[in-house]
Amino acid sequence: MQRLMQLSDIDYQLPDRLIAQTPIEPRDSARLLVDDGSGAPRDAVMRDFPQLLQDGDVVVVNDTKVLPARLRLVRATGGAVEVLLLEPLDTTHRAWEALIRPGRKMQPHEVLHDAAGTPVLSVQGRGTKGDTFRVGFVVADVDAVIASLGEMPLPPYISQRLVDASRYQTVYARDPKSAAAPTAGLHFTPELLAEVRARGVPIVSVELVVGLDTFAPVTVDNPLEHVIHSESYHVPAETQHALSSAKRVVAIGTTATRALESLGATGHASGRTDLFITRGFSFQHVDVLLTNFHMPRTTLLMMIDAFVGERWRRLYAHAIEHEYRFLSFGDAMLLDRHRT
Repeated sequence: MQRLMQLSDIDYQLPDRLIAQTPIEPRDSARLLVDDGSGAPRDAVMRDFPQLLQDGDVVVVNDTKVLPARLRLVRATGGAVEVLLLEPLDTTHRAWEALIRPGRKMQPHEVLHDAAGTPVLSVQGRGTKGDTFRVGFVVADVDAVIASLGEMPLPPYISQRLVDASRYQTVYARDPKSAAAPTAGLHFTPELLAEVRARGVPIVSVELVVGLDTFAPVTVDNPLEHVIHSESYHVPAETQHALSSAKRVVAIGTTATRALESLGATGHASGRTDLFITRGFSFQHVDVLLTNFHMPRTTLLMMIDAFVGERWRRLYAHAIEHEYRFLSFGDAMLLDRHRT
């Protein structure tokens, strides 16, 4: 029989004033809540991160890059629509899974235009994931059009305009594919990474393409019945080798964790993962997790619940009491699942 959870198990009251609307400057000045397991959490800052590492640690980052995936287009009727590109469906990047808002009256084969009236893409039909669509570009140079028209796909809870688009990218981001940033990595500067390496701690990478589930809250009464969508991942041979000799694996973010634990669960270094990390999950690789504070009623918070158990409530209560900044542009916490 499947064990039960309730939405209340992954719910808490997040004051609106604590939702960070802009990135902090400099990146490594973000606050860091250090989980000591049994005692009171310790307040630090991200600049302290290298000193919190140990001999034998390996740090793993998700080096995916955010695509400027939000396109503001126009229907033939003149109505404005917003297209959020989620994932390419072919190697040419001409076909995509996308969200369209508003999309209720969208018709198959309808062509959407830019503000000058130039056709940009056509709606080919419904997608495979809930309320998504399959769209196809009708322009010659897809990458150029995305670069010229696209905006950073900031989460809906961020209402302020992002002045510098690079602040929604990690400094080590490589291949533009994702519909959202692996936000725990936003706290790192080149200097902070260099300090980690100077301590003798290697930094290796994985790729997990952040997609639809970042935007999908848990709405079913039993969160374990939530359907989590698959995402593309890759764990390079260099990273696998580093894992084999590590005393502790320190994952930067839930997306790096999902990639590593997908390797552990399946034995496959690449592919698509629908791994749903919930209470009772047996972690194979990740010992320590650096992560931001997450929205209530989300699969990300379910992962934190699986990682440290009910202790997350004490940590979040401390963060709220001490006015930490929450969500994508917010502060971070460092969790050790071996401490009870």
